[in-house]
Amino acid sequence: MADFNQMIIDEFRSNGGHVSTAGFGDALVVLHSVGAKSGEIRLNPLMAIPEDGSWLIVGSAAGSPKHPAWVHNLRAHPALDVEVPGDGAVRTIAVTVSEVPDDEWDANWQKFLDASEGFAKYVETAEGRRFPIFRLTPA
Repeated sequence: MADFNQMIIDEFRSNGGHVSTAGFGDALVVLHSVGAKSGEIRLNPLMAIPEDGSWLIVGSAAGSPKHPAWVHNLRAHPALDVEVPGDGAVRTIAVTVSEVPDDEWDANWQKFLDASEGFAKYVETAEGRRFPIFRLTPA
């Protein structure tokens, strides 16, 4: 998976934020999370839904029954950098992370379902795990 992620990150950076691989298009960001235990920077390319100057991301882990490691990292260190596409270039901005509250979860989850049918398939393999949704807001 690390090699695939690095390939996506390289394509993202080389093409101004556009990724043709797997049909991602312009819907990705590269999250620079801080390891909760290690303190090391971890890079994760994630599908993101723009929303009023912020972005929504979801901890689906491709339908795994376990949260991706970056979920724990965001909860431990909610101030970080993210690479975002815009105007044919990638820029890095500081963001603060907040988890979408329960009363907003359904509406925001629907945005991911509307964006990609793959998210509906992830539910089938997640063994009942509810995927956390986070909002990245420029600091």
